[in-house]
Formats: sequence, C-alpha cells, structure tokens
Amino acid sequence: MLRRVRQSLRQVLLLMARRPDLLCGAIVFSVLLILAVKFTCSRAKDVVATARPPVRFFSAEAPVVDLYLGQLDQVERLRSMAEVSFIFFYAPWCAHSMAARQEVQQVAKKLAKQVQFVAVNCWWSQGKCRRQKHFYHYPIIHLFYRRFGPIEYRGPFVAPYIESFTLKVITPLTYLPTRAHLEEFLSSHEPGVVGFFQFNSSPQPPGYITYLSSALQALRRDFHGIVRFGVVTNKHVAEAISLGEDETVYLHRRFNSSLIFPRKKQNFTSEAICNWVFQHHETVLQWLHPPGIKSRLLEAELMKGPALLLFMPHNPLQSEPSAALQQFADIAVRYHSCDHSSTDDSFPFYTSLCCQSVLVPESRTSVCEVCLRLSGPSIPNSSTRCLFPSVSQEGDRFGTYLKCCCLHQLPSPISIKTATSEGCSHYVNSYSPFTQFSACCKTVEPQLNESKAKEEPRLPLTPPPPSVPPSSAPKQEEDGIRGLHCRTNRTLRFYVLDVGLNWPLAERLGASSHKNSSLHQEASTGGNRNHDGSFVAIVNLKYEVHYVLHHDPDATLTESLETFIRNFSSPYSHLQRYLVGEDDRKEGEDEAKHPEEQRHKQRLFITELTTSSFVSSIMDHQKDVLLFYYTQWCGFCSVLNHVLIQLARLLQGNNNITVARVNVARNDLPWEFMVDHVPSILLFPRYSILV
Repeated sequence: MLRRVRQSLRQVLLLMARRPDLLCGAIVFSVLLILAVKFTCSRAKDVVATARPPVRFFSAEAPVVDLYLGQLDQVERLRSMAEVSFIFFYAPWCAHSMAARQEVQQVAKKLAKQVQFVAVNCWWSQGKCRRQKHFYHYPIIHLFYRRFGPIEYRGPFVAPYIESFTLKVITPLTYLPTRAHLEEFLSSHEPGVVGFFQFNSSPQPPGYITYLSSALQALRRDFHGIVRFGVVTNKHVAEAISLGEDETVYLHRRFNSSLIFPRKKQNFTSEAICNWVFQHHETVLQWLHPPGIKSRLLEAELMKGPALLLFMPHNPLQSEPSAALQQFADIAVRYHSCDHSSTDDSFPFYTSLCCQSVLVPESRTSVCEVCLRLSGPSIPNSSTRCLFPSVSQEGDRFGTYLKCCCLHQLPSPISIKTATSEGCSHYVNSYSPFTQFSACCKTVEPQLNESKAKEEPRLPLTPPPPSVPPSSAPKQEEDGIRGLHCRTNRTLRFYVLDVGLNWPLAERLGASSHKNSSLHQEASTGGNRNHDGSFVAIVNLKYEVHYVLHHDPDATLTESLETFIRNFSSPYSHLQRYLVGEDDRKEGEDEAKHPEEQRHKQRLFITELTTSSFVSSIMDHQKDVLLFYYTQWCGFCSVLNHVLIQLARLLQGNNNITVARVNVARNDLPWEFMVDHVPSILLFPRYSILV
C-alpha cells in the first residue's frame, strides 16, 4: 500500500516538473478559494439588517401614554400616581393588537379622567419589557387598583366589554344604604356577597380593605363579574339578613341556606374569602365567552351534561338586564327551585303579599292583578289592610305596571257572559321577577252587562282578604317547570352567549344563515331566531344531538322556553334532532314548484346531496347510487375529484346509476349512513321493498 502511494507521488512530481504551468495554476486556485471563503465569512455579520426604531402605536390625540420603546420603569412611576391604571401590552406587528387598539382608544376617551391608560411595546428587543416580561400572546391587558394587581382581562377585546370590566375595577363594591337596596341586590339571579362594616370607629375598618381585595380577586377569576360584592354600613340594614357582628361576610344563596364566612376556622384574607365564595356560591345561569382561538372551554362545559344555550344580543354597559335575559333567568331559577317553600324564605324581611285587582281600561274581561311584597315578621292580620305606596313614593312605577299589563291580549269591546280560564300569564314588556312588584293578567267573567259597563267602566280596587297566606296568591309558576331539576334525570345547564361574538357557533347549531350587520341594535324576524334577536338550542354532547327552539310568534319567549324544556325532560320526548342543512328543504320546495324550468336545466354529472334530499336520493327504487363522502378541508378528497368526474362522464349514458356526493361537514346525516373517515365511497343498490 505504501509502495503504491510513493509511486503515485513520484508520478505527480514528475508531471509537475515537466509542466510547471499546471503547478502554478493549482497554487493560484487554492489561494483564490481561501480568499473567497474568508471574504464570505467576514460579511456574515452584515447579512441581517438592523431593526428599525419603533414608532408610536397609538395616535397622539388618544389619551394613552404610549411607551413604544418598552420603558417598563416608566410604567411603575405612572401607576403610582393614579388610583386605577390600565396597562396595554402590545406587539406592533400583531393583528390582534391592531384591532384592539381602536377599542382601547374608545374606552380611554370615556374614562380618561378616572383611569391612567398606558400602552407598552413589549416586542422592542432593546426595551426592558421584552427582557423582563415573557408573554406568549398579544395583546394583554392588566389593571391595577392602587397597589393591588395585576388583574388580567381575559374577555373579548370589544370596547363595551373592556369598559364594563374597567368600571367593575373602579367600583368593585356596591354600597347598600337601605333595605330596599339590599333586597334588590339579593333578589337577582346572580350570586351576591354582602359585607357588614361599621365606619364609626375609624375611616376604614381593618377588615374592609381585605374584603375589597377579595372583590378584586373575584374579577381575576371571572371577568364578567357574575359574583357581585356589596357592603352595608348601617346596623339596622344588616339586621335584615341577621348580621349583628361587625366585619362579617354574608353569602346569599337562593336554594340552600345562606352562609357566613367562618372567621374562627379560616384566616380572614382576601384569597381565603374569594375561594370560600366560589366554592359555595350557587349559579343557575352561566355566561360563556369562547376566546375565538383553539380552546376547550365549550367542550369542558358541554361534557358536564345537556346544555340549554341562549344566544342573545348583549350590551354589558346596560344598567338593567334585557327582557329576554330576565325571562331566561326566571325560568332557570324556577327550574332549580326544588323546594317550593324556599322562595318564601329567600328574604326573611319580606314574608307576605298584598294584591289588588284592576280592570284594564281597554278590555272589560281582562283584570290586571298587581301584588306587592310587604315587610314584616309575619303575615298581616285580618284587621290590617294592605296599603299600596302613594303616588309620590312608588306611584310612577305602579302606574307603569298597570299600563303594561295585558298588552299581549287584544281588547274586547263586548262583554262575554261565559266563564273563561282563570289562568295567570305574565306580561313581557316590563315584567321583572327581581322587582318589588309582580303582575299578571287574568280573564274573568264580568258581573256587569253592557249598559252598566258603559256607566261604570272601571272597577274599584278591591284587595283580597288579607288573612289569605301568600301560598294562596295567584300561582303564576304552577306550570311544571318549578323543581324540574330534581324530578328528571335529563337535567339541563343554562348558558348565555353573546350572539354578536359567537355567531358562527349559533349558525352551526341552526340559526338563520342571514346574519344581520347590526346585530346588537336590530332584531331578526325570520328563521329560528326570535323577535328579540335571540336563538335557543339544547346540546347533548353525549348522544351527539342538539335541538333547536322554533319560536311560536303567538307565544311569549317564556311560554316557548317552558314548553321546550318540558318536551326535552319528558321520558318520551317529542323533540326531533336538528340536522344541519334542513334549510335547503325550502330551496327544494321552490324548485318543485317550477318543474318545467328544471327540465331545461343542463343535467349535471354529479348530484350534490343535502340533509333534506339525502334519504330520498339513496333510497331510489329505480337507480343505484354511487355516493362520495367529502369535506371542503380534506386534501385527499380534492385529489379524487377528477377521478370522480371522469367516472361520472363514463356513466353519463347509463340511466340505472347515479353518481352523487355529500359534504358531511355542512350536512348532518342519520347515524346509520355516517362514515368514520373521508374520503369514502359507498354504493347503495336500488332500494326494493319486500312484499
């Protein structure tokens, strides 16, 4: 081996000695190669261009301090100067940050006098924010209440929601000066926490700051602020809910006994109070806000059992809930009220009812019965008359109830002598189950004939016998809904979603495909959506079915919902599974009305099937059906399209077979005809009936 190497070297040296030009060429080529490599490596540092210096992200007119260089130390200085601070962390290239910028500017223009708005560029490589903060997504909003914080906002980046959350941080506690305010605070379907603190001895009692911090801790967990915190400083008001000791935290519960925070067993800290509240509070109605990205929020809730979803236009800045939300909450409360006597013990200082019947001016057969909750330790005696508030106190509200009562009934100018139903039905326009008054409309047999009715068109106010207990008052809720949660195995969970933010989900469940551009302001009048723009569906993820409420225009939302819930809860339900694609049935009916036009249309190679036409097409008595299952997102389905088209052309002259396809992503099919993967091709022979 060594000999061969030596011989090769000798031959090379001899060749170079004979041809010196070859030796010089090799040396020059080697030197040039070394210089090229060295020059390339020396310029490698200049390949990446330096980043451009950042510029302002917010406009100069916006009341937002824009720290576009990522000066995190300036954030601490600005935060120490304001009581409430709003910190907006962004990346200049992020599309979500650009979209949220306009929303934050709208909020800043409204709340600039109360909140310090600061924006920080956390993407600038030379800024402190990029080096100290490690965010995985943008934008991020942090709020600070004095020294407490940060409180991260996890809701949708829409101006009304951001403003509502900021206002909750500004005033985390609701002041309850009187018993009327306390009753209104606790009568809502949302959980309520009341803290009793006397400010006589010191400007701020020791436990008040801790209680305030617990309310801010709750906003960290729930940006919507479902659990509301109130404070009572009057001992007389606190005695209404049996609070006599100072620095006491009271958790109101509607269905079970209310609780008082056990200070002897747990430390009186903000985190302990917040954990205790969220562990023991009752929720009959829950808001869902999917983040709009990949999330398992809906799956986690739907896996708990059947869910009743209400999609409705929602404005978080509205002072009072909408009529649709009030009715939905009223049904949810009655649905979970397993103990019939629990409603009488909800408020120990409101135990009796006084009612007055008033003849509606537009009708001679409809009577509006208005009931008023009275305070007192017991039911009024027979000698005590029920006195309604005077005009100066509550007269305006009382008159409003009389004007709005029985609006859904047509006026009857002719008196009816026959007896009618004595059922009591709520009116919708201004009825609220959370106020002091309750009203219902009754149809009774008039005692006057037409001539007397003209002379005396109005009946006097005649209260019922005061000795009648509240249970004998007109029972407006004896409709099978009360306590249904404990009387059936098919229990429901009640959820509310903003239809403006979750329209794709509502449309996928069966809402009308014609989306209104101004969904928050206008109401839809077609499809499965109600006149108030709401849409209701029951989803049972375990059995992979869902049902849609088809609202009757002649019935109220309350009546439709009650019937919908009862039909679902019955052992032999009459509800039919909703299949996506049934809206095509209307198009098929329109096409059937014009058969002559269909004859002139060119015959398609491949027949497109939908939910409504699927069963009738594959069960053809005269033709075999070759069916292709596909979806728009399937890449392999697109590859097979040309093969299917060629096959359809070959079979074009054969009248005994039909080539069809169905999009299983947009059309729900019966379970017996579903496939477990796409693409799939099935052959359905001609359907024959055995005689």
